[in-house]
Amino acid sequence: MTSVFHRNPREDYPIAVRGEGAYLIDRGGKRYLDASGGAAVSCLGHSDAAVVSAIQEQLARLPFAHTSFFTNEPMEALADALVARAPVSLAKVYFVSGGSEAIEAALKLARQYFVEKGEPQRRYLIGRRQSYHGNTLGALAVGGNASRRKQFKPLLIEATHVSPCYAYRGKQAGETDSAYGERLAAELEAEIRRLDGDKVIAFVAETVVGATLGAVPPVAGYFKRVRELCHRHGILLILDEVMCGMGRCGTLYAFQQEGIVPDLVAVAKGLGAGYQPIGATLVAKHIYDTIVSGSGFFQHGHTYLGHAAACAGALAVQHRLHEDGLLARVAPLGALLEKKLRAAFGDHPHVGDIRGRGLFWGLELVADRGSKRPFDPAQRVYARVKKEALKAGLMCYPMGGTVDGSQGDHVLLAPPFVIDEAQLDELVSKLGAALDVVLKSAVAA
Repeated sequence: MTSVFHRNPREDYPIAVRGEGAYLIDRGGKRYLDASGGAAVSCLGHSDAAVVSAIQEQLARLPFAHTSFFTNEPMEALADALVARAPVSLAKVYFVSGGSEAIEAALKLARQYFVEKGEPQRRYLIGRRQSYHGNTLGALAVGGNASRRKQFKPLLIEATHVSPCYAYRGKQAGETDSAYGERLAAELEAEIRRLDGDKVIAFVAETVVGATLGAVPPVAGYFKRVRELCHRHGILLILDEVMCGMGRCGTLYAFQQEGIVPDLVAVAKGLGAGYQPIGATLVAKHIYDTIVSGSGFFQHGHTYLGHAAACAGALAVQHRLHEDGLLARVAPLGALLEKKLRAAFGDHPHVGDIRGRGLFWGLELVADRGSKRPFDPAQRVYARVKKEALKAGLMCYPMGGTVDGSQGDHVLLAPPFVIDEAQLDELVSKLGAALDVVLKSAVAA
């Protein structure tokens, strides 16, 4: 018996007691290759000595000083490090304790910006279907996962949703990437006009879509058209890089590969690599200046924002990424992982799509590859894959509802940046074994 209200009270969870690099070890001594970083969190693997030491040293000096009274050294240094590697317009960092909080801060800051700018009529937010921005009510409102939103809909703020940039299912026969991107941009502009452009606050999107769609990158040029539309209508562009940012896709910020700069960007997960809870919202200078020259106060805040130990750990993560060269491993290792995934599953009759970027990959599972027909949701293929993989000693991140919030299954992979080639082979082998067991029984059902 347990006194813990677990995520799924019906599950019997193994007890993790130790971490070693790319592995977690349970109380019985079983080792699990962490091929998903938990939920794309543990980018440095487990028990990184430099990060642990930085947190311990900070705790010995100063565990906590409330930010309504003090700033602290690691918070200042971490903000400098993030801004130094961001485009010049992203000039300030607002620290929080996780991804949902980072999105909430961005939404509230965007609204306050327009109020202080003299445009209080702006009230609407536009997101994308099949997106996920967190489980707090504001984040859930702009997110487009129908099943997660359903029971909480009466509590959600006003947000509308347009199509995701999801080429595997969204592109029409014979349509080029460019034409597809233009069609999506036209849909977004039509929604902006429907809402009266001067009543829209922001467009919110994941640069590379994570949990709900399974590592779906945008087609080339899509975000340039989105950026242009937002600028033309005076709308803020908020990018969610909670899962795909902080090096996961091969560059510190995933949007750098799109040739654009957002007005606000949310980061978390890989920011602290799982060593302490932390998230952040990077803020464009014009937003910051409007607040400072207006009320002078962002009407928001949480007790643990800018926590000294969390910032010290995240600063050590940045050092590991840049000075110790771990970020430079992501692109070549990602290319190697892609090659191995395509060799193992490229012709699999029930793997419809393999997509991703850097060390962020997804496999979409289908009942019929030719028609892209998903499995019956009642079979819960994604949950069975997770359980079977765990039996084999592999942590991956399967999810259901890929197509529309109800139908569809995918497996998300986000291994640590310290993984080696032999461990990539182990990943592919164990994933293949789990898929064989589950898909054979699903097809036979």
